[in-house]
Amino acid sequence: METIIPNWPAPPRVRAFSTTRDGGVSQGVFAGLNLGSHVGDETLLVDANRARLQQEMGIPGRLNWLNQVHGTAVHQVSNQYDIVPDADAACAHDAGLACIVMTADCLPVLLCDRAGTVVAAAHAGWRGLLGNEQGGVLEASIKGMNCDPAEILAWLGPAIGPSAFEVGSEVRDAFMAQQAQAVVAFMPSANDGKWLADIYQLARLRLARAGVKAVYGGEHCTFSDSERFYSYRRDGQTGRMASLIWLGDA
Repeated sequence: METIIPNWPAPPRVRAFSTTRDGGVSQGVFAGLNLGSHVGDETLLVDANRARLQQEMGIPGRLNWLNQVHGTAVHQVSNQYDIVPDADAACAHDAGLACIVMTADCLPVLLCDRAGTVVAAAHAGWRGLLGNEQGGVLEASIKGMNCDPAEILAWLGPAIGPSAFEVGSEVRDAFMAQQAQAVVAFMPSANDGKWLADIYQLARLRLARAGVKAVYGGEHCTFSDSERFYSYRRDGQTGRMASLIWLGDA
């Protein structure tokens, strides 16, 4: 099972990685380690992939999946809930509670504090990044961590790259209305009226504005690497990767 381990100076008790499509039992358009139960894959195969993930990667406790809705809600992870919450980020202050988000072009962002006392994972598509006048999913995740943003480390996992992420002018205008510096994250597309958006740069700008300066990752493109990654924009019906983070014992 190939995984991507963040190259960041996180404290030793922080465990984090992103999956690729390698190592699973799903077939056809979902071939590989599809972890999404909502995409049309066979339930038994998804369950087998999830069990294999937990066993091979040594993930403690239950797998705390989210019903992601492209919003800004943050779920405070515990072992006390019986239904999958509607949320696009998860946060944990206790050891052994994994925060998990699934993606297939959207940006997974993993966060921890330098002291190793809190972790979070966010599903940051452009809608979640943009959010509303109160902020987006990254700002909400930072708030949920309840620590000094200057003490937070962020890692940007595999997402659609800036040469493949085409959006309309309304998306560019919306980001620039909230943050003028976002202009640097958009380049004209060959298609009239369209723009190529750098979701990694947009995330860095939002994190910096929120006070998070230590940002790592951001070098993959899910769209262009079909061997390693699922991509919704490339394939339509496809699987999902997962990005996970948790605290080990102190």
